Amino acid sequence: MNKSGALLRFLFVFLIIGIILFQSALANTDNPVITIETSEGSITLELDSNAAPITVKNFLFYINSGFYNGTIFHRVIKNFMIQGGGFTADMVQKKTEKPIQNEADNGLKNKTGTIAMARTNDPHSATSQFFINTVDNDFLNHKGKDSNNWGYCVFGKVIKGIETVNAIKSKKTTTKNAYQNVPVTPIIIKKAFQIKKK
Repeated sequence: MNKSGALLRFLFVFLIIGIILFQSALANTDNPVITIETSEGSITLELDSNAAPITVKNFLFYINSGFYNGTIFHRVIKNFMIQGGGFTADMVQKKTEKPIQNEADNGLKNKTGTIAMARTNDPHSATSQFFINTVDNDFLNHKGKDSNNWGYCVFGKVIKGIETVNAIKSKKTTTKNAYQNVPVTPIIIKKAFQIKKK
């Protein structure tokens, strides 16, 4: 192959890679990005609107209404997850909107640093509470349509502030008002907001 042929081949490969990267960037432009400012630092998350549209819409409703401001991470288990979004610092549970459909069958997995919806034993009972996985929790993934195997819906991931998650997960906990694994010192969500894209 002569020099001009090699150059054309190189340019062609370079062009293909550029197109792939551009399409990948476009695919992510619709994903909302939110920041949770806590008493331990900030956590920034990218939400997956394509995989979990119902869940993301629900979460953004609570974000944009200011619901999470002043709530706490009320359940912290170091080698499991940190959970918040439902209680005030004095362990009073806030009134929520109606539960949503569980989208745990969307293919997203409960891996370290992902955010998922908390719920009761009813698969379709999630409202405002969420948790961030601090380890890979494969047993929480969707395995079937029956209530025991439905799983917990992942709808995003931490893209900045994993050190804040790690700080929260290491906090000393106690039992408070019959609730276990409550941080001794409240981990307060000062503000949660959506980052507006330029």
